[in-house]
Amino acid sequence: MSLNPQERAEFVNAYTRALITAWSSEDFSRRLVQDPKATLAEVGLNIPADAQVELVRAIPAEAGEANIDTQVTLWESGLSTGHYELHIPETPQIDMAELSEGDLDAVAAGLSVSCCSCTPCCSCT
Repeated sequence: MSLNPQERAEFVNAYTRALITAWSSEDFSRRLVQDPKATLAEVGLNIPADAQVELVRAIPAEAGEANIDTQVTLWESGLSTGHYELHIPETPQIDMAELSEGDLDAVAAGLSVSCCSCTPCCSCT
């Protein structure tokens, strides 16, 4: 089963909420392991009661970079097979040794650098 553009956007938004919440809340992360269906439903990822959920928390190095297209494909497969595989890695650690003094100053000052190629709007000013 293939998601239409609206369903894909809804999935990506809910999956992103799951990642951010798992990384920022120890309680959510713990409940995610204990009762994945109920916990994922809190962020909008509704999995049928008779389906299986496989949470992948430790992403093997050979798997490469996380890719949203891969996760969408896994979700679509779950819709067809009833076996949902979700990659929700442990909280990423930042290696402070790799940040320059300028990077640290920008973070401390709350500065944000963004590059936008869209037509200017109120959020770009």
